[in-house]
Formats: sequence, C-alpha cells, structure tokens
Amino acid sequence: MSRVHTVLISLMLGCMTLQAHAASLVSSVDRARLNAGETVELTLESDDPTLFGKPDLSSLEASFTVQGTRQVNHLTTLDSGSQATTRWIITLLPKQNGTVIIPPLQLGELTSLPITLQVIQGESQDPSSTLAPVFIEASLDQGTVYVQAQTVLTLRIYHSVSLFDDSNLTPLVIPDARIEKLGETRTYEKLINGIRHGVIEMRYAIYPQNSGELLIPAQVFSATLVQDVPSQVQSPGQNAQPAVPKPGKLIHVSSTEITLSVKAKPADYPADSPWLPARSVSLSEEWNPEPDHSLVGDSLTRSLTIKAEGLSSAQLPPLPATNVGGLRRYPDQPQLSNQASDRGLIGTRVEREALVPTRTGAIDLPALDVVWWNTHEDHLEHSSLPARTLQVASNPGLSVDTPVNTNNGLGLGGPLLWPWQLSTFLLACSTLLGFGLWWRARWQPAEARVVQAGPSPRTVLDELKRASLGNDPQATRQALDAWARQQPETLADMAARFVPLSDALDGLNGALYSETAHDWQGEDLWSAVRTLPASERALDPATDTSLPPLYPK
Repeated sequence: MSRVHTVLISLMLGCMTLQAHAASLVSSVDRARLNAGETVELTLESDDPTLFGKPDLSSLEASFTVQGTRQVNHLTTLDSGSQATTRWIITLLPKQNGTVIIPPLQLGELTSLPITLQVIQGESQDPSSTLAPVFIEASLDQGTVYVQAQTVLTLRIYHSVSLFDDSNLTPLVIPDARIEKLGETRTYEKLINGIRHGVIEMRYAIYPQNSGELLIPAQVFSATLVQDVPSQVQSPGQNAQPAVPKPGKLIHVSSTEITLSVKAKPADYPADSPWLPARSVSLSEEWNPEPDHSLVGDSLTRSLTIKAEGLSSAQLPPLPATNVGGLRRYPDQPQLSNQASDRGLIGTRVEREALVPTRTGAIDLPALDVVWWNTHEDHLEHSSLPARTLQVASNPGLSVDTPVNTNNGLGLGGPLLWPWQLSTFLLACSTLLGFGLWWRARWQPAEARVVQAGPSPRTVLDELKRASLGNDPQATRQALDAWARQQPETLADMAARFVPLSDALDGLNGALYSETAHDWQGEDLWSAVRTLPASERALDPATDTSLPPLYPK
C-alpha cells in the first residue's frame, strides 16, 4: 500500500506542476499611444482558479498614479468542463511624457510581461481659461491627402460632469467619401487645468473619392446631465466661471467644421495599374505542401497575400492569375479582412488557388509585381515576389502498369539449353493444342459467347452511371477508369475527339483537386459518356469478338 500511495502522491504533484506551468498572467492595455494627462486601462488576466488576492501594484508608483482598480470574475462552460478567469482592470495616469514602461506585475508565483507606452505632449491649456462642462473636439491626422487615400478623423467628447446613458452623436455622413469606423468607442479620463474630465473617443478612416476641397461637417453631441458642478469661490480679479447647467437638463454641443485638401492622382503614376495610395504595401506567398518535390497530379495550394496600411480590403485589386502551361488552376474565393491600428486601417486580401501539375520537368512561375504610391514619402514604389521554378517528377501512382521482363534462362543473355529439344517440345505442344481447339470448335455453335475475365461492360457502365448521377466525384473517377480500360482507345484519346467529354473531365478534376467536391454534378459526364460517338477506325472482322452494345438503351 505504501508504494501505491507514493505513486498517487507523485501523480498529484505532477498534475499540480503542469497546472502551474499552464497558468499565466496576461497583461494588456486599451491603447499604447496617449496624450499627456490621459488615463490608460491596464488589464491583468489569469486562468488559474487557485490564485487569490490582488496583484502587487507597488512597482507602478514610480511612473503612474493608480486611480482605480476593479476585479471581474468570468466563468465559461464548455463541453469538456468549465473554465474560470479573473481580470483586474487598473486605471493608470502616467506621471511623465515620452516612453513609459509598465513594469512586470506579480500575483502569487505568476509574473506579467512589461508593456511600453508612448505618452505624447499635447497642447497646453491656459490655466486662466475656462472650459465648458461638456465640449467636443475634432481633429485630422493630416490636412492634405491624395484622392482615395486615408485620413483619420478623431472625435473626443470631454465632460467634467456626469452624464446619463442617453447620450447621442449624429452619424458621420460625408458626400463623395467612404467612411470606415476604426475599432470600438474608447472611454478614459484626462486632467485639464487640474480638473478631471471623462473622455469619449471615436475614430474614423475617411477616403475622399474626388480631388479638391472636402468639407467634414460639424458633429453634434447631446446628453442629459446627472448632477451639478459645485460652485467655486471666485477670487478678486479672476475671470467669471461659466454658467453650469442644472441637473436633468439636455445639452447639445457641436464640433467645428474641418476642410480637407484632396490632391489628384500623380501624373507619373502608371495608367495601366490600379491606384493604390498607402503608407506601406507588402506581398507574400505560402505553399501547402511545399512544392520542392512535386509529382504529376499532386494538388499544391498557393496562398497569395497582399496587405496595405492605409487602405481597406475593398480597395485592394485582384492579383494576377497563375496561368502557366503544365499547371491546372482551381481558384477559391478571395478572403478580405480589415484591422484597425493606431494609424488607421490595415486591409488584407488573401487569394488561394489549387495548382495541379500535368507534366514532368521544370515549370516556371512568373514574378508578381504590385505598383503603389507611398503616401508617407510621396513617391512611386513596387512590391513584388520573385519568379520561381517548380521541378515536377513523374508520379508512379499514375503510370500504366507494364509487365516486368524477367529472364528465366530462355531469353537473351541466358544460357542456350538444348535448342533442338526445346523447339521440338514446343512444336509438339502447339500441334496438340491446335488439334484440341479444332476438335472442340466442331461441337460449338456458330456464335460462341465470350467469357470475360473481369466485370462485364454492362456492369461497369451501370456502376459509372450510379456514381455520376449520385454526384460522387471519387467513385465516379474509379468507375470511369474501369470503363476506359475496356474501350479500344484511351480516355485521353476519347476526350480529344469529343469536346463534351473533355469539358466533363475538367469539371470532375476540378472537384477532385479543390474544396468544392460537394458541389459537383455528374449529369454532364454521364451524358457525355452515353453520347460518345464510335471511333472512326473500323474493326477488323477477324478480331471482332461480338461484344454486346457499348451503350445499351
């Protein structure tokens, strides 16, 4: 029993050790760039249910003021069980500008990773100036852009009084411009002239469609006040404080109009290339499997990805198709996605295609080149993929079976064993065999039924009909190969002289080498097989075996 107890204790300790290694303390912030005086929310998350207490925040005091901490427990129920996570959300106010590092924080035996923040010095406020309890601020990241290029509009609503949840902002509508909202609405706090203000921030990517002047209209924000602001005692000579609305009053504030200058497409941009104004454009490719050791008939998946910073995925053009001799191409639908970043939108377009080599040897894939305009440095650029060569080898699984030539001592290179005895023996055997066949033929009817070694043509044709009309591409291919072996010519020869059969075979191969096999319909293939005309080569009467009709009705 002691040995069993020892094993059980070791297993329990091992499970506890694995659980400790699997647990982690993940840190993240709602934004990595902020203005001076603004707060940032730090989130610590752990999936270890054995952790209790709060993280040690003493290392934050040197660079931050901790303005609040709250804990959120979350329980997720899955098929394999339940998983509990705990989050600590910490509101921090940086004490300095520039690069500020959130140090690693410790909770029990777990430690988070450090995070780097960029705190930007904003416009200083005049201490003697007074601000309204609620006001709105609108700004653009640049005042001049190219047509169809991106500019980022940032709307910030500041309030030093509490607001009800009925706040509303007019929709941003700009004629002759495309608008994309960047991420979710952010909320944080900022100190202005020593007064804490809540901030509601929204960001939009704007793409002007015409050159000239573009007017961004004023945005109106409305909300209901929760409580009044305490009255302040005015000292002699101090400016009068603005009148504060009473609680429950509905207020409206609006931003200023902004005029954006839109430049036309540069004259030296290539006329035959799509207009792509962006901060950066990258082009990449992936293969599955790698094409280093390709065989004839293999299905190679090539994924081409174009990613542009400052453009949406809808603005990215299709990439050139891989139309190369020796490769059959089966493209998939492109995948478009957008990602919001601190500098705007990042659009991604992924194009996947299945490439099937049809011959051996070297197959050259041409280089890909994308022309675009660098809006950050204001000049023409190219992003390209180099050309590559596929070396395709023969596929033993697709070659025709040929009998193996084995020397048994009677062929060339073997020893000559009694030539005259062997020839006499073979002559006697052939004579006896011919006499026996002649004798048997005398007692047979005029038309003898041919006994086949394999399945009958009708059985093979019925199997092909069942598989094709059942829309099963794998079974249809097997039945088609069995049927073709019973024909006087190869499947390639029949497809070459009958176009409907060639088209039906292309559709079948496309279903076999792509992800659309469940959409394949085999009615066209069966119709082509039934209507296949007979070969023009006349059958020799001496070799006519009186087979049943090829296409029975």
